[in-house]
Amino acid sequence: MTTTTKRPVAAAAAPAVSTPPAPVRAAEPARAQAHDEGGEVAEPKPKIGQAGLQVVRDDLGDCQRCKLSPSRTNLVFGVGNPDADLVFVGEAPGADEDAQGEPFVGKAGQLLTKMIEAMGYTRDDVYICNVLKCRPPGNRNPEPDEVAKCEPFLKRQLAAIRPRMIVALGKFAAQCLLRDDTPITRLRGGFRSYEGIPLMPTLHPAYLLRDPSKKKLAWEDLKAVNAALARVGIHPPKPPAA
Repeated sequence: MTTTTKRPVAAAAAPAVSTPPAPVRAAEPARAQAHDEGGEVAEPKPKIGQAGLQVVRDDLGDCQRCKLSPSRTNLVFGVGNPDADLVFVGEAPGADEDAQGEPFVGKAGQLLTKMIEAMGYTRDDVYICNVLKCRPPGNRNPEPDEVAKCEPFLKRQLAAIRPRMIVALGKFAAQCLLRDDTPITRLRGGFRSYEGIPLMPTLHPAYLLRDPSKKKLAWEDLKAVNAALARVGIHPPKPPAA
């Protein structure tokens, strides 16, 4: 998809960690693992933010690196605060996202917006992106060769933003960032680590639309994220829902 976003660019199941880890700044690259730093918070590193994201977007260009490019309408890069402490990562654009060039604007995106607002944030306070930047035909699952081409750009986005916390929405985002093929229904709810940054795997909003009974589980995950951020003095602009 060729346009930039409308807002500033700004397997046995691994045991869940009983006490959520304190958020830390991005460290030097390391293999994702269970987060067990015991609540120690690293000194914050300077953020690269919008300038860094623009470099990544420029390098991505009119991407033709995989077989998805011929069928896309728009490249969907990311949206929100380029200096966000909290980043949400999904799997791939859908039809609405492909049409508008912005992630999470369809029905699943509307639910994600409500989830973010329930945490006390707006979409402008956080950053939202996907593993894939182009829509797979018919909204099929991302394929390994497509993920392999897009993943470096996702990692560079996260390196530019340097968030204090990542929420991985659904199995593809979690498996991509954690290198763990544990089913998301078992992976969710326990903090993990992505290159020194605490990561909470949770259920994708599209899954929650198909099974609304699981919304409570996702909300528990997001409350744990808020609690972990609060322990290092990061609070949402508005009071979160109970």
